[in-house]
Amino acid sequence: MKIAILSQNSSLYSTRRLREAGEQQGHKIRVIDYLRCYMNITSKKPSIVYKGKPLENFDAIIPRIGASRTFYGTAVVRQFEVMDVFSANQSQAISRSRDKLRSMQILAREGVGLPVTGFAHATQDIDGLIETVGGAPLVIKLLEGTQGIGVVLAETYQAAKSVIEAFRGLDANILVQEFIKEAGGADLRCFVVGDEVIAAMKRQGAEGEFRSNLHRGGNAQKIDLSPEEKDTALRAAKAMGLKVAGVDLLRSNHGPVVMEVNSSPGLEGIEKATEIDVAGKIIDFVVKCAVEENDGDRALSKPFY
Repeated sequence: MKIAILSQNSSLYSTRRLREAGEQQGHKIRVIDYLRCYMNITSKKPSIVYKGKPLENFDAIIPRIGASRTFYGTAVVRQFEVMDVFSANQSQAISRSRDKLRSMQILAREGVGLPVTGFAHATQDIDGLIETVGGAPLVIKLLEGTQGIGVVLAETYQAAKSVIEAFRGLDANILVQEFIKEAGGADLRCFVVGDEVIAAMKRQGAEGEFRSNLHRGGNAQKIDLSPEEKDTALRAAKAMGLKVAGVDLLRSNHGPVVMEVNSSPGLEGIEKATEIDVAGKIIDFVVKCAVEENDGDRALSKPFY
């Protein structure tokens, strides 16, 4: 099978592992920098051109779209969809999950456990916004932040008010959320592929750090999830429409709550913590779905460009 991995950097751990896993299974894998693609949008023969040559005869794509490149990246994914190429994650699902506010609203509609979350525009409404989530301490998040950047713990009412005023003064959109103190600076990363949680790890923040991101010095270990935690992760991924997702949960006094659903979850931390071949499982899933989607009619040994 011919599979394209849409990634800006072929040397990244996740991209390398997906390529290695695909090639080990005998598939033809090509890493494509989606920012170098350009599109011919026509109803007769839609196409994508990369470095001057058309991208043709792909059976499937695995999008690894950077958060700051969501708009163009999802446009490329959408063009592959127009060309009837199977995508591990659909463009609409990627866009939906990248919008923190929209994703929270969707999860709330589906009844998925969430921390109490508030959103407002005007600084005149700050007092009401803080009270909405139960007062301080609370967490303030930039909607555009990633990897723990733009996430602030405000331990007092006055600190919360000052941070919110500062962000809104810069015209930055933010969410405020209740602080789940009982989580103890740890969260659970649940790796969903298809209809299964294939791996899970507990990430513990560095001493004195409430954010558990591994990029910020946290550590990770394999963990067994409760049935409720597995169900919450699967429901969250399904609500976003994602088939490959990293669902981040906190253990709260009122059950598991979802912090984020990631459409391009990194593989390094989860593979090293759990010793599970996550990349191989993703390739297995993509191949199975691509074959089923095309009813086995499409040849699996097409010319590789």
